[in-house]
Amino acid sequence: MNLLFGRTVSLQLRLSVAVVLSIVLIVGDRYTSGGTFVRTSLNTLVSPLLYLANMPYEAFNIGMKSLHTRERLQQENQVLKEKQLLQSEQLQQYQFLLKENQELRALLGASAKQVNNRLITQVLSVHSNPYSHQVVVNRGTIDGVEEGQTVIDEMGIVGQLTQVGTTTSRVLLMTDTTHATPVRILRNNVRTVVEGTGKINTVRLVHVPHSLDIRIGDVLVTSGLGGTFPEGYPVAIVTEIDRNEGLPFAQVFAEPVAQLDRIRLLVILGKQAGEALNNE
Repeated sequence: MNLLFGRTVSLQLRLSVAVVLSIVLIVGDRYTSGGTFVRTSLNTLVSPLLYLANMPYEAFNIGMKSLHTRERLQQENQVLKEKQLLQSEQLQQYQFLLKENQELRALLGASAKQVNNRLITQVLSVHSNPYSHQVVVNRGTIDGVEEGQTVIDEMGIVGQLTQVGTTTSRVLLMTDTTHATPVRILRNNVRTVVEGTGKINTVRLVHVPHSLDIRIGDVLVTSGLGGTFPEGYPVAIVTEIDRNEGLPFAQVFAEPVAQLDRIRLLVILGKQAGEALNNE
């Protein structure tokens, strides 16, 4: 077998060639559209493998469901009926509040907020390490999704779409070290920013003054600033506050409300509807 480099080539020369090639690839990816095309093509090529790798789980899941006893199903049915009853009561209150909100907006001459378009998606694989928290979902450009769209679960914000392929896309989780979410404290509407820490159950608030009115247990929701996340979705709950005067800012940590370590079904919010909420 012929080697790319002969045995007479020094290690320094090999390293120099590798560094030069790396720099060329980085510059080409940064200033040309070729890198995006290559990533999209690779995502498209890998998509069948992701579906194939997900088949054993689906087969196992179907087998487990078939083992449920009638008594278990009856108990689940009873729980669902009770939950439906409670949600029906909440829905009645929602209809009343919606009507009241419309009347107030009519008095103020404001337009009603548009309702988000929603698309349910399923997690195919999880890519998680201290440097990157991402999952792959079974939606892509053929479903009309785009990079930057907000992703939630039944509890709150999960993250946003990135690297959208033809049939699959990657979701950057809010706990990733490169992710930031504009939020406000629900109790007093004070705005701040939440950043990922690389830990699946912890995020931190950045540049928090020692005098900021924030307490353990405060609920953080999306503020709508920046135009990425629509306003009002739950993000995290404050769990730890360290007001060490020796530091320029208070150290504040929170726990995401979304169950990021067990997500399976997610909802992708329409990008245009989300922007409409923020432009109002």
